[in-house]
Amino acid sequence: MPTGAPTTTPTECPASGVRITSPGSSAAMGLRALGLRLVNCGTKPYPLDGYPVLRLFDGDGNPIPVRVVEGAKEITSGFDDPPRPLTLRPGEQAGAAVLWRNLVTDPTVVATDGERLEIAPAAGRPAQLVGLDGPIDLGNTGRIGVSAWKKATDPAPTPTRPLPDTSDPGGPESSSPVPPLL
Repeated sequence: MPTGAPTTTPTECPASGVRITSPGSSAAMGLRALGLRLVNCGTKPYPLDGYPVLRLFDGDGNPIPVRVVEGAKEITSGFDDPPRPLTLRPGEQAGAAVLWRNLVTDPTVVATDGERLEIAPAAGRPAQLVGLDGPIDLGNTGRIGVSAWKKATDPAPTPTRPLPDTSDPGGPESSSPVPPLL
């Protein structure tokens, strides 16, 4: 099985009654964002209140110690909406985002790449392996941010950042904003 490959097929529903997948990641100007989608594929309402719980592993399956930041205050802005209790009826979805920066701030610390990501909907609930479309290249920051779960009918969270100044012809190139994650 490829590194980071999901453990269930898209049509299977785990015993927990929810399936967690990722529609992919986006990288721009050192900021990385990985969308998460949680689908209630079961037959009962599924309550959520809080943040996804994540565990990151290297290519050999060893856990990578990371500090998980609820919200993104230390990484970027725009993902700090507090969690609100929600209940997903069968077939409904919620989304969240995982955020990090590929920064090397200390030349004495080796940069880290996560090759496998496990996500639990909340503390104490079963985790699922989420397929990745590339490594989680943390540099040596040792931290990763996560947004609160939001019903998919709500607008997807989008990080806010200043757009490059394009008035100076010698200035930085323009880039498009990070696309929605859901």
